[in-house]
Amino acid sequence: MGESSRTSRTGAGWDCAPGVFKDLLPRGYLSLSWVRPALLFRARNDWLARTLGDPTNSERRRWVAGQLARHADPDFTIKHFAHRARTSFMVLADTGEGDASQYCLVPGLLQRAQGTAFMFINGDVVYPSGDAVDYADRFYRPYKDYPGPIYAAPGNHDWYDGLNGFMRHFCDARANDRPRRAENTGALWQRAFRRLVWRNPSRTSERKIEDMRAIRARPEQQAFQPGSYFAIDAGPLLLVAIDTGVLGDLDRDQGEWLRRLSRTVSKPKILLTGKPLYAEGARHPGRIEDGKETVDDIVRAPENGYIAAIGGDIHHYERYPVSLEDGRVIQYIVNGGGGAGMQGTHKIPRIDLPGVQEADFRCYPLRGDSLSRVSEMYQRRLGWLFGRLSIPPDQAAALMAESLDIPPVRPLDPDVIVTPEARRAFERVFPSRRRLPGPLREYMAQFLDWNDPPMFKSFLRIEASTEVLQIQCFAATGCREHEENPPIEDTIKASCDPDGIWHWRTHSEGG
Repeated sequence: MGESSRTSRTGAGWDCAPGVFKDLLPRGYLSLSWVRPALLFRARNDWLARTLGDPTNSERRRWVAGQLARHADPDFTIKHFAHRARTSFMVLADTGEGDASQYCLVPGLLQRAQGTAFMFINGDVVYPSGDAVDYADRFYRPYKDYPGPIYAAPGNHDWYDGLNGFMRHFCDARANDRPRRAENTGALWQRAFRRLVWRNPSRTSERKIEDMRAIRARPEQQAFQPGSYFAIDAGPLLLVAIDTGVLGDLDRDQGEWLRRLSRTVSKPKILLTGKPLYAEGARHPGRIEDGKETVDDIVRAPENGYIAAIGGDIHHYERYPVSLEDGRVIQYIVNGGGGAGMQGTHKIPRIDLPGVQEADFRCYPLRGDSLSRVSEMYQRRLGWLFGRLSIPPDQAAALMAESLDIPPVRPLDPDVIVTPEARRAFERVFPSRRRLPGPLREYMAQFLDWNDPPMFKSFLRIEASTEVLQIQCFAATGCREHEENPPIEDTIKASCDPDGIWHWRTHSEGG
């Protein structure tokens, strides 16, 4: 598999020369920092949806009605690639910070994307609030040299402007197509207060939108998708992209579309979603408004033919190969390392879930590397107050192995000794595995963000025929040598037997 974080410190990016990715940054760019109160305020709709009621489902229905009135395909299916016997494409998520965290992926991404048919971004295309005016430096310029079309499903941040920016850039909607904000959710006082404080989209002219689109103006780069949820007939596969809104729910109309599409199309399927169905040691089945069943119920139903579900939202890579009672295995993947500030894997508990155990689980960065890198940032930000907080990589790996009672993934030097200073730092940096609410997680990820190697970002390349499927996770460390040859952190392959059952094999070390 070659050198990676699973084989050496060098493969992880701890000992390397910085790459050229910073030369790609827009002139005069401002690094996204959630520490600035103004940015937190722009993302306030997350808090408001949780406390005052979430109007996303009603607004999505209005967007869909508008797209159908503009003659979108009623099946919401892109059929441009349907004739292919083989296909390959890139998948990444949580991309749009517009700073070094995003641009460090670009050199390696372009290397590994050669020959692919298209790229897909599953969620959080533009931070902090999905505004149409922010797409130039956070979507068009980073990927201006990718030769194919780019499609996307929205994440919660893309909904913070009512999905206006997303629909205008991906679905060719116009400013006057934006539906009136739905006010039928919650009690009367909640609706009244939400009307006063809810964030509305910024104004962006059609001329400005066209100027941004001109950055990716080649004919082969053009893409149009029928809505915020849709399918791509990729030839041997059907990709099913859902819109999980602000809080991770599907409205009843989208749920019915998902059931119908899943039941009637006989091809093997991969679900693409802004919210993962498994993440950080727990299952998140995905609520549908009508309450008939969950998204994961649909994915698991054998007659629907799903073989994988890929989600974003969590800013790193995780993979759960879940064995079902009927013998099938579905790969549940978190793929949120596409450009936002890293959220640590060292908080992931030892995996012990129905159908999947720690030995089969994979994550990137490795838990020890995550702990070490985060501890360095605590040292920079808070060392003046708390003393030494940094933990060297090998000692961090040993501490994580000891804490979770698992063997270290990367071989450790037998002479490695965990010092008392490292143990004290571990107790301060790693006090709890409690999951913070979404906005606080964003704040902490940015408070601890960095712009130098190792960056610990990642993306997927998927290749498929009617008989074989391969999913590879590549690392973007920010190292010069890895820009030219990105490390492979995880590889899985599946083959289809005569009965139509897909059998998976893993080609990477555990952990």
